[in-house]
Amino acid sequence: MKVVSLVVEGLERAQESGLFEWLQEEDADIVCLQDTRCSEYSLKGDVFFPANYNAYFLDNFENPKQNGVAIYCKKLPKAIMTGLGFTDFDSLGLYLQADYGNVSIGSLLMPSGRDSDSALNTKFKFMELLDQHLQKVRNKRRDFIICGGWELVGHPIDAEEAGNRVALPGFSDLEQAWLQSLYANGYCDAFRTINPDADEFTWWPEGDDGGGLRTDTQIVSMSLDGRVDSVEINSADAFSKHAPVIIEYDLDL
Repeated sequence: MKVVSLVVEGLERAQESGLFEWLQEEDADIVCLQDTRCSEYSLKGDVFFPANYNAYFLDNFENPKQNGVAIYCKKLPKAIMTGLGFTDFDSLGLYLQADYGNVSIGSLLMPSGRDSDSALNTKFKFMELLDQHLQKVRNKRRDFIICGGWELVGHPIDAEEAGNRVALPGFSDLEQAWLQSLYANGYCDAFRTINPDADEFTWWPEGDDGGGLRTDTQIVSMSLDGRVDSVEINSADAFSKHAPVIIEYDLDL
């Protein structure tokens, strides 16, 4: 099973950059997109609804131009879950999940926390709720693959010029500790299960002239640790400031 995930920073703009042509070439089983910045009903043209995929969207209820997540599935899911049951967050378009027999695939957009102290506190609140949720579901008889723009950096190796990045939201001691705790309690970074290399980045927040961060990944149940067949960050094709993450699993839907 091939899963592609990408923070698009606007689905309509990414489409103009050739996103859907590239996705057809990738021929993934599941495509998880974050930060779509659009309403499903505003999308014009069949290009956004390929015939070989079932498309699902969760928009920001009040302002579709902010946030938003989507999942494209070749095989029809048994169920689609919108939100996480978080009263203050589910209307913001941050999480969408496709359920199959024994595996659930989620598309998650972590609040960035980059605009103000208030925004950072909102991010911390979401992280606290998400941690509680992930610990609650980890003992269910199913595997989880959560594709996301996590806005978090787990280790210095995941930040170019790490010594100069500590002021960025996502790289604070608290945020690193949260992610490391998640990895110690039932989950793992699918990319790192088989690729330990440095210089593997997915996001260039200041553009090509700034340093890179690896904040985009697929976090999976520890039970999938040995079922990752291949991992790739595609930095050759630019659809946003983020690079697609492509992971193949020894799994059948």
